[in-house]
Formats: sequence, C-alpha cells, structure tokens
Amino acid sequence: MTEQMKNKSTQVLTRLREAGHVAYFAGGCVRDMIMGGEPADYDIATDARPENVVALFRRTVEVGARFGVVVVMIDDCQVEVATFRSDSSYTDGRRPDEVRYSGPREDAQRRDFTINGLFYDPIADEIIDYVGGREDIEKKILRTIGEPRERFDEDHLRLLRAVRFSARLGFEIEPQTHAAIVEMADKVLAVSPERICAELERMLCDPSRVEALKIMDRTGLLEWILPEVSAMKGIEQPLNFHPEGDVFEHTLLSMGFLPDDVSFDVAMGTLLHDVGKPPTFEISDGRMRYWRHEILGDKIARGICRRLKMSRTITDTVGWVVKKHMIFKDAKHMRKSTLKRLLASERFLKLAQVCYADARAS
Repeated sequence: MTEQMKNKSTQVLTRLREAGHVAYFAGGCVRDMIMGGEPADYDIATDARPENVVALFRRTVEVGARFGVVVVMIDDCQVEVATFRSDSSYTDGRRPDEVRYSGPREDAQRRDFTINGLFYDPIADEIIDYVGGREDIEKKILRTIGEPRERFDEDHLRLLRAVRFSARLGFEIEPQTHAAIVEMADKVLAVSPERICAELERMLCDPSRVEALKIMDRTGLLEWILPEVSAMKGIEQPLNFHPEGDVFEHTLLSMGFLPDDVSFDVAMGTLLHDVGKPPTFEISDGRMRYWRHEILGDKIARGICRRLKMSRTITDTVGWVVKKHMIFKDAKHMRKSTLKRLLASERFLKLAQVCYADARAS
C-alpha cells in the first residue's frame, strides 16, 4: 500500500505540474524520505487554488477549503493537496484566524518544526529547504521554525507533538524549544481532550513510548495531562517485590515490555495498572501496603479515560484490566468455573499482555 500511495501521489503531483502549477511533496513525508524511511502518506503543497485542484481531478473532497486543503481521491488512495499559504494570528490556540495564499517560502515559515518544513521536487529530484530542516535532521535536533513561544502559542498541541517527534525519531529538543515547552506546559490544557487523546495514542502505541513518557515528565507536560501518573513518582515499593524502584519507575519499565504494535487500550491499561497505589499507600506493621489499590485504580482509570473523551469500549477495557491485573497470582486457588470464565473473556489476551508487562518489570 505504501508504494501504491507513493505512485498515486506522484500522479497527482505530475497532473498539477502539467497544468502549469508549482507542486512539491511537503512535510513529514520529505523528512522520512531523507531519513531513509517509508512515509505512511504523501502530502502535496502547491500554488494551485482549491478551485483549480477540484477542476483538475474527478473525485475530490474539500476537507479544509478555508485553509486551502483538498483531498484528491484516486482509486482507494487519498492524497491531501494544500495551497501554499501564510497564517495570521491564532486566537483560539489551534487555528489561524485568517489565511492568505502565498508561495513555498512563506508556507514553510508557518509550519511547526524545521524537520517538517521541507519540500521535495520529484521531477528535479531536489530537496527545497528554507528553514534549515535538512541540517537539523543530520544533527538529530528538533527545533521550531522561528521563535518557539510563537509557534507553540499558535497551536498548543505542538507542545505534545514535540515530545512525540523527539521520542520517535531519537532527536534532542533544541534548548530554546525545550525551555519554551517547560514554560508553556500548562497551556496544553487549552487543547481539546480529543486532540490530546489522539496524540497520546500515537505516543503510547509506538515503540518509543517509554522515552515519550520520560520527556513528558521532564518538560512538565505529564503533570498537566496525567497528574495521576505523575503522582506515582516517589511512591515506594517493597524491595523484595520491586527492586526496580518506585511506582513510576516500575510503570515505565512495564511500558517497555509491551509489544511494538500494542493496542491503545492495552497501553493505557499498563500505564494505569498501578494508578491506585499513590492514594492507597500506607505503612502498617512495618510493611508497605496498597490495600485494594486495583479496585480504586479501576475508578481512577475510568475517570481519566472519560476526561480524555475515550470511547466507552476503551474506557471499559482499561478499567477492567486495571481491576483484574492482580488476578493471575490467585489463579491456582480459583474454582475451575471461575478460571474458565476468565480465560473465555474476550478481553483475556489484553489482560495477559498487561500482566506479562507488569511481571517482567517486577
């Protein structure tokens, strides 16, 4: 499908060029090509106005006509075509109040990070770089285009996108960009729960999930988005069961034992499996205890999922695996009928993944 997507996207770009328009591949696909990866999709930037794009292709959808974005449908492929533009102010911290059509240089300047501000001309086989993105890729640096605070003020979700790109690509966040994230971390709460949730899903379902959580913690974003997870830091655990460290350290290790292609509900269930430990922590008879932390954890986990507007199915699954994550230790003592019901549950394999990660991290 990836090769097919590339071919169909090239067809769209070629058609635009044949009609006399400037057209380039733009953004993340160019970054991935430079880094030797296979882009998941190919976005096109052009000087053609939306009405010109619609006139050139038989099947189109104007998904963002106000922002000059048209999706061209070729067979079962969808190719996003955006008109070069420059943006005005962002009053709502998400969308520009007004856009005006421009050229490629201005279009590059409005984008978030230098590594995403590149164009590629497949006809001339030429990278077009107005923002220093190619050098930053070579140096493995994540840097905003222009002044970091301005870029993050335009769209507060970029605070989380910086974390995801840094973790997934293994890039260091440039000092001024990092300082701006720390300073503006609280602004992430102005982002809609649905957008935060979508960004979390991209992070937690990627093999770089542990590094992403560490960066979120270092920048202060974790405390604003998931204060219940941040509260795990410093909650001690008995060394005979958990020599790896406190609840937060154990949780990070657990996340590292998940499969690369983990589902979002399993990732969230693993992240939150001990979320009930901080409020139930006590020392009794010289022993650390977290009485029925899995029961309280179920309630807390469901509250987090509802806060982030997750689906009922995901919410129920996350709560269920958190509540049941201690059950395997009791399997030998269960009635056969009870154990059969557990094994027959459609969620059993998800629970098994969470319990495996928990055990490996202990």
